[in-house]
Amino acid sequence: MTLAIRQTVIVQPDGRIEIRSPQLKPGVQAEVIVLVEPTADVNARAARAAELAALFKEFQASPTAQTLTEADIAAEIAAYRSQV
Repeated sequence: MTLAIRQTVIVQPDGRIEIRSPQLKPGVQAEVIVLVEPTADVNARAARAAELAALFKEFQASPTAQTLTEADIAAEIAAYRSQV
């Protein structure tokens, strides 16, 4: 039977984590799986991505977007690239 130990740890500034348990005996082989909790930064990025997706859908449903052709898009890209 595999022994599972769950601990919440804080990652040190150098990226190091430390696990200590009396159940861990010297010389025993162990597999470590690290699950990183989402941070506010990850949640903020996900929220921005959702907002952008909603904006894209809104634009695609607009009458202006319905009349755009591939040629129009290619011309706009070419014009932008010529300015950069």
